[in-house]
Amino acid sequence: MTTPPFDIPEYLAVVSSPIGRLELTSEGHTVTSVTVEDDGALPHDDLPRRSNDVLDEAAAQLCEYFDGARRDFSVPVSANGTAFQRAVWDGLSLVPYGSVISYAELGSNAVGTRSGRAVGRAVAANPLLLLIPSHRVVSASGKVTGFAGSQGVKIKRWLLEHELVAA
Repeated sequence: MTTPPFDIPEYLAVVSSPIGRLELTSEGHTVTSVTVEDDGALPHDDLPRRSNDVLDEAAAQLCEYFDGARRDFSVPVSANGTAFQRAVWDGLSLVPYGSVISYAELGSNAVGTRSGRAVGRAVAANPLLLLIPSHRVVSASGKVTGFAGSQGVKIKRWLLEHELVAA
């Protein structure tokens, strides 16, 4: 068996959602990325789809989330990042459905720093949108700021409203 190039995922699925198409990738039995389309394009639009059981389950759980029938995800995930990024992402995973947290508060809880910029960069690098809920992080003033792609703030607002968060 040959090893595919680094940037080509082993498994790839695309799911339609109210916020646009979502690209799901996995290596083996863990989901490695969830990406929302940006300006109508996904990172691997040119590749053939090849799903597996974990992507099928992730797709089903995402559909349940958008239907309002799911608040938490139980698919196995694996994200490459620095120790700091992984600590921030672990902290994100603890933010409950329907809640928000500030970048500074997340940093203080997850990694012992209140540096909103450093935490913001780690949040922005989250490869597992929705499964690791980076949309639940807001500015210290409660303002909805940056998210994925050119429509990021609009998508983030939609997700927060979907979860009935007044932000």
